[in-house]
Amino acid sequence: MREKAFEILVKEFQQQLYWQIRRMVLTHDDTDDILQNVFLKAWQGLEHFRGDARLSTWLYRIAYNETINFLEKKKLPTISISSATDSETDAIKLQLESDPYFDGDEAEVQLQQAIQALPPKQRQVFNMKYFQEMKYEDISQILGTSIGALKASYHHAVQKITTYFELLQ
Repeated sequence: MREKAFEILVKEFQQQLYWQIRRMVLTHDDTDDILQNVFLKAWQGLEHFRGDARLSTWLYRIAYNETINFLEKKKLPTISISSATDSETDAIKLQLESDPYFDGDEAEVQLQQAIQALPPKQRQVFNMKYFQEMKYEDISQILGTSIGALKASYHHAVQKITTYFELLQ
């Protein structure tokens, strides 16, 4: 019974969590590895789930923590939008274009370059708000941050992305 319920849970949230993670780490293989870790931790912690938050919030929180841990272990450099070198932006572009699962056009590549230049917290807030259209209340529960701080993070992220596109022209 528990296995069947968990199978339903995986089917319900797999795609949403995949894209949350993918937008942070960019590559399909890394995303798959992290997603497997997310569901493994969820399986191991299922009996300890207290129900204080929705199940989706709990899963997103696990995914966020696993993604941040992965990025910290990999020690990927954070680049600044205003001072990004050609080699840094070329590296992101190459990473995107070499991934057989990425099929975006040049505008999508540029958007992903701009997003990757954001600090991890701003990147996560931007992805959740812009791509997943999550409410600030839900993001607040997932990230454990106040709604005011999230609004500020999103605003700064949008400004930095706008600046990035202005610098391209």
